[in-house]
Parts: sequence; structure tokens; C-alpha cells
Amino acid sequence: MKSIKRCQLVMTLFLLGFLAGLGVLTARIYKDAPFYITHSDNYRLGRVYDRNKDVLFDGTKKIDKPDNYLIDVGNLIGDDKGQMENTLVAQNIDKLSNYSFNSGIENKNGKAAIYTTLDHTANRAAYDAFMGADGCIAAYNYKTGELLVCTSLPNIDPRHGYGGIENMKSGTLMSKAMYGTVPGSTQKVSTVITAMEILGQDELFAKSYSCGGYYMNGTGGKIDCHNSWGHGTQNIQQAVENSCNPFFAQLVEDGDMPLESIVEIYTRLGYNVSSGETDNEEENDEEKEQEYIDIDGIQCFKASTTLTDTADFATQWGCIGQGETLASPIQLMMWQSAIANGTGKMTMPYLIEKVTDVEGNVTETAKTEYSEQLFSKETAASVKQILLTNGANHYQYSIPGYKVAIKSGTAQVKHGAEENALLVGFVDDKNFPIAFCVVLENKYSTPAVAENIVTTMLNSLSR
Repeated sequence: MKSIKRCQLVMTLFLLGFLAGLGVLTARIYKDAPFYITHSDNYRLGRVYDRNKDVLFDGTKKIDKPDNYLIDVGNLIGDDKGQMENTLVAQNIDKLSNYSFNSGIENKNGKAAIYTTLDHTANRAAYDAFMGADGCIAAYNYKTGELLVCTSLPNIDPRHGYGGIENMKSGTLMSKAMYGTVPGSTQKVSTVITAMEILGQDELFAKSYSCGGYYMNGTGGKIDCHNSWGHGTQNIQQAVENSCNPFFAQLVEDGDMPLESIVEIYTRLGYNVSSGETDNEEENDEEKEQEYIDIDGIQCFKASTTLTDTADFATQWGCIGQGETLASPIQLMMWQSAIANGTGKMTMPYLIEKVTDVEGNVTETAKTEYSEQLFSKETAASVKQILLTNGANHYQYSIPGYKVAIKSGTAQVKHGAEENALLVGFVDDKNFPIAFCVVLENKYSTPAVAENIVTTMLNSLSR
């Protein structure tokens, strides 16, 4: 009798375990089926829209638009062909699956979609303003984090396929705004923030240095000024407006600016500073993870520099924006938000506003997020005023109709053979809170002008 009861108990437990396993398996199939279908040879994808419901990607049919209609956003939105991995579609392809356990694979009326924050019209206007020159521009709402413009040249309309891929210009299949570039004098914004944090506004403005066209630093290195005649004696406001290299070299070398403090603040801003490899594999993996900023699955390069000795040429040159310093246009733009908002915290950018599933139900919605505290509110207010004064004194005619806080930069690239023009800044308007960064490559080879590109973009966004 006991043996029979024991057998019954075992069978009951076995059946319960079997049913539980079956339930888990069914739930897993229900949940993961779209993933496996999307990664199979037989699948149907949904659409990607811009903020005005203009179709930027259609997984079920060709977009019936003119040739090169998507050439301004092609290497950001991407497609499902596998040629461009660091793109919106490639990194979010599961969200576009028009398959569900209930409706099946051939759901021609599936409503899976990604609604982006991009303004396609403004992207195309900015793209055209480059007049065929290479470069990139990014802009976002520094209060909400909505990425509105992110276009780069050269680019591609993915609808045309990838014939002749071996002959495409370098950079065609990547959104340059996400990758590191030499920041030139736009880097001086980070150095001003650093000095303001270390010294405070009163002490920083009390300092002045002389520029005679160059500066011989404490280790015998020569820091040249773009003005061979020099700028004379200047304070921080004048040095920012003149973009004076000797001033900033002397500021970095100043005894009141200890190296460890500079490194600490640069690191807080988000730079990978002279990190190097360690013997600890875990630390190496963590460091590699920190090399990127995640924007809805797209990897955005994290700024890096080398700071070893405040009297050394390489360190001073790095703080001026040359040498080993690299930053992505997106991150340069993000730092502007921490100034513009007056908080010392960056508004984190996002590209996906919402996601709908095959039935049209909203499954994801974006929300505004911020970074940790990068610098104080007092520093944000002081740097904001410096940049606004620069904008009022030098850009009210070249970027008309907008109250801009701004810093320009010239970056020497290809061992000094070419120079890129950069502009970073923001519109100081609570009703039009736009931060931006533009890179115009090889500026002397094109009639395009960075200020005109920014103006064209702003005009399109404010339409």
C-alpha cells in the first residue's frame, strides 16, 4: 500500500514537473519566436519613421521615393543587409519583427515599427548645406534628449544596395558623428570647465597670460598661435574669443592647476585619460565597455586623451584639442547640454521615441535621462556666459536670428596636410533648446562654411 502511494506521489510530481516545463517552454517560444524568425531567412520586418512619420526604412517593400531620398540618413538608420552594423536597424532589428506567436510569420499588415526622433527634412537640409564636402553634423533638444539631426558625408541610400563597395569613399558606411575626431579648439571648452572647477570664476578671470605668437613651455616645447603676431595680454574671455593656444598652454602649466586635478575632472567629464592596459582582465573588460556611449544600441565613441605632465608639449597640446585627443561630435554636443541647462549634468541623447509591436501596441517609450554631475552649477553658469559673449561678439551675423553660445575649432589632421573646421554650441532659447556640433572636413577644399551649415539646419528645425 505504501509502495503504491509512493508511486502515485512520484508520478504526480513527475507530471507536475512535466507540465511546468511545458509551460516554461511554451512561454519561451512565445517570447523568443520573433527573435529567431527575424534571424532566419524567412522574415518580414516593420518600418522606421522619422518624427513626422516619414518612412526611413521599410522591411516589406521598397520606399517609393526618388533616388537618394535616404542618402542623408542611410548610414545612421541602416538596413537588414549586414553591411552596416552600428546602425539603428541592425542594433534594433528584433523590435521590427512582424511575427507573433498568434498572427504568424506572413503578417503583411503587421504594425511593428520604430518611431524615431529624427527630423528627416532638417537632416536633408543640413546634408545639402555641406555642398558635397565631407563631414557631419548632429543636433538635439538639450532639455529632452531627442536626437533631431545626425547626418554625415559621404553617405549612402541603402535602397541602392552595395555594388562597388570596394570603391566607396572611406566613412561612407558609418555615421561619423558617432566616431572619434580631432576636436581642435572646441576642446578648449573642456579645459575652461576644468580650470573653472579648480580655480573658481574669480581666480580664473583674475589670471592673464601674454601671447607673442608662440609659447615656449617648461620642457622646451613650442606652442604656436594661429596669429603669428600674437594677442598680447589676455584674460580667459579674450583667450576663448581669440582661441589663443599660448594662453591655454600657460593655463594648463600654471602652478595652481595640478595634474591630478586636471585628470580627475577630465575623467569626470567622460574622457578615457591615459588609461592603458592593466594585468587584470576584468578591469580591461570594464575599461573597454566604458569606451562607448550607448544610444539605443548604437555605440558612440567616448572621448580620450593623454595627460602626463602639465609642462609637457603633448599634455598641453591635448588640452588644446590636438595630439592624442579624440572626441565624437555627439559627445562634444552633449557637453554643451550640461552648460546650456545650467545643471552641470548632460542630457542623454536618444533616437527611438517609441516602439510598436505587430499588433500596433506601444511596447517602449523614451524618457529623458541625465548623466551624473560633471561639474557644478556655478561652473555651468560661468562657462555659459563666456560662450554667449563669444557668440554675441563674433557670430550674430554669420548665424543670424539666434542667440548662440558657441566655440569654433580648427583641427589639423593627416599630419597637418588638412584642416577641419568645427563648431559646437547651443541656442539659448527655452522654446528652441538646440545643442549642436558640426565638423567640416578639409575646409579649404570646399565653398561650404560651418556657420552656414548650422544656420541652414536651425532654420529647417524652427520652420
